Amino acid sequence: MSPVPVSYEVRVADGPGDREACFAVRKEVFVVEQGVPEDLEYDAYDVVAVHVLAVRDDGVPLGAGRLLHGEAAVGKTGGEPGVGVLGRLAVLGEVRGLGVGVALVRAVEEAARARGLTAVDLGAQTHALGFYERLGYVAYGPEFLDAGMPHRAMRRVL
Repeated sequence: MSPVPVSYEVRVADGPGDREACFAVRKEVFVVEQGVPEDLEYDAYDVVAVHVLAVRDDGVPLGAGRLLHGEAAVGKTGGEPGVGVLGRLAVLGEVRGLGVGVALVRAVEEAARARGLTAVDLGAQTHALGFYERLGYVAYGPEFLDAGMPHRAMRRVL
């Protein structure tokens, strides 16, 4: 049975309420569902990141992601100028397959373009490689562990 379509919007998180909604989605997906320790899920980058949020028409959060850029992205891109980092992409289980993840990735990419970035990197859980490949990301480098789960680095030139 396929998921029932739902009406939603994706926007750059604006204010503490939106940020808390992003964190709530991340907690549900990463901490509760995937077992990532909470102290690994939230980090100092959350303060400076651009967060994107998908919300149902009635305001219920459905998904979230973030963009690191500038100094915040340096440690994750090896200091490569013009490259941002997409991370913490999370979509609640009941709405997976409805395009929410795609819309969040595209919103992060738009935020990157608006900041003059020319590429976006990410660390994809290996089970999600196909999802990102369909969106134009190309894997590079060896597999690595992040929070105990296998990942691959990926990049999309904007």
